[in-house]
Parts: sequence; structure tokens; C-alpha cells
Amino acid sequence: MARQKLQKCTACGAYGLSTTCGKCGEPAQAAGPMKWSPEDRQAQRRRKMYDVGSKEWLDSLPDFTSEEE
Repeated sequence: MARQKLQKCTACGAYGLSTTCGKCGEPAQAAGPMKWSPEDRQAQRRRKMYDVGSKEWLDSLPDFTSEEE
């Protein structure tokens, strides 16, 4: 089942609740971004899981200076 109920067809742009379009039969994807709340109750647990702030985590972040060169 899709994580978001409202789906949009990738081919014809029709909306529906299925992951396949009812009009043309092509695949459909989520119509909008997932909900996000600043009062995320799981944020502290997620930061702990990813060890945010550690040297390994900082080294895994992308480096944008290479694109400027």
C-alpha cells in the first residue's frame, strides 16, 4: 500500500487512490510530499540512530566545494 493515499498518474496526470492509473493503466506516484511537522516526536530517536554530530556522520555529508571548481 502507498504511504500516501492520493496518487497522480505519471503519464496522463489523472488523480486516484490506486498506484496504477484508472484511465490509462500507467503507474501512479504520490501526489505531494509527505507530511512533516516541527513537533516531530521521533526526531530525537532518529538523530540518535544516525549518530548525528559524530565525526563519521559529518564526513558522510556531501561536499559542495568540488562542484565550484
